[in-house]
Amino acid sequence: MISRIFLWNHRDRETRSILFGSLCHCASVVPFFIIAYFRQALYWRFTILVLFTSFRISAQTLGGNSVFNFLKLSNTPQLTALGGVNISQPSNDVGLAFNNPALLKPSMHSQLNAVFNDFYSGIKIYHLSLGYRNEKLNTNFSWGLNYLDYGNVSETDASGNVFGKFRPRDWVMQVSASRAYEEKWNYGATLKFISSSYGQYSSNGLALDIGILFNDSSKLFSASIVAKNMGTQLKKYDGSDGDDLPFELQIGLTKRLAKAPFGFSLTAQRLQQFNINYNDTVFNNENGFENDNDKKFTFGKLINHFVFATTIYLGDKVEVQAGYNFLRRKELNIGNTGNGLNGFSMGAGVKLGKLQLRYARAYYQNSSAFSQLGLNMKLNEYFGLGKWGEKIGW
Repeated sequence: MISRIFLWNHRDRETRSILFGSLCHCASVVPFFIIAYFRQALYWRFTILVLFTSFRISAQTLGGNSVFNFLKLSNTPQLTALGGVNISQPSNDVGLAFNNPALLKPSMHSQLNAVFNDFYSGIKIYHLSLGYRNEKLNTNFSWGLNYLDYGNVSETDASGNVFGKFRPRDWVMQVSASRAYEEKWNYGATLKFISSSYGQYSSNGLALDIGILFNDSSKLFSASIVAKNMGTQLKKYDGSDGDDLPFELQIGLTKRLAKAPFGFSLTAQRLQQFNINYNDTVFNNENGFENDNDKKFTFGKLINHFVFATTIYLGDKVEVQAGYNFLRRKELNIGNTGNGLNGFSMGAGVKLGKLQLRYARAYYQNSSAFSQLGLNMKLNEYFGLGKWGEKIGW
């Protein structure tokens, strides 16, 4: 084992999934989708239907059987506070749109979201998102970058002999676009370039996200569906076969109470497969734990799909949020015993005029948690671009 990092991307061969009919089919569908995006809304919606029906998803990988699993990590404090998975929260936070392009809206024009994440074992995660509204195209755009720096790691062989050090890193850069349809609908797409480098082993790939959002502001209700990480590896790790990207289908609902300062969200994740429990038979047998019956229906298998979150609105300037991720709790428990507060998360946001400050804390272990700090600011309210800015609608 070269380092702890390879544990994240070690691929078993117990289960496989088919995300595309073929690579050629993907290459033909994606350009067709991009062209259709800028045409009339009804034609665009038909294109989405064709995309969904053309991807043959017969199974899905579990555990460490897919590549680029860092794409599942929460990139911004508000998302982390809401349980790490949320696609329907109505908020003027361009960082949330990084995970669902349908959340992009005109008010995010020139908004910058910058996040620092002090993860476990000295791992640093940096995030940037920037929104832009083009009135001529009647379209919202965003650019985003998520960068993971694992620090210097000793390179060893199987016997533990040290050959030196290397600096592993993962990152994803993406562009998104969204449009409104009638008054209550929004739809969007994200194109991602993904890169992973662990010393002499490196890989990259392309992925596509598609999201649709229904938002009824009069009833304080929103709902969304997102298909994430539909793509393929462009370059494989040396000495390995091609692997699947962590495709995921999500559905989310959010409701804010009209006469109380509370909002609630329920998000269902990994809906492309019912049983998403990771069943390590060797570990279970060695430690006397019961193995999971894949064919048997249980309430636990159902509830593990859900992430519950709540928001408390303390006036117009302060928000307090908390979330509970059932799957995270299940995966980080040992057997049937609890493990502290893992699965729980919390955070707060403060709106200070032109700035938004957000902080979140999420628990993955019994006695420790990681923290996230984020800043949102409208760049056009601080920096002018002169005549060039007027031309581009800055």
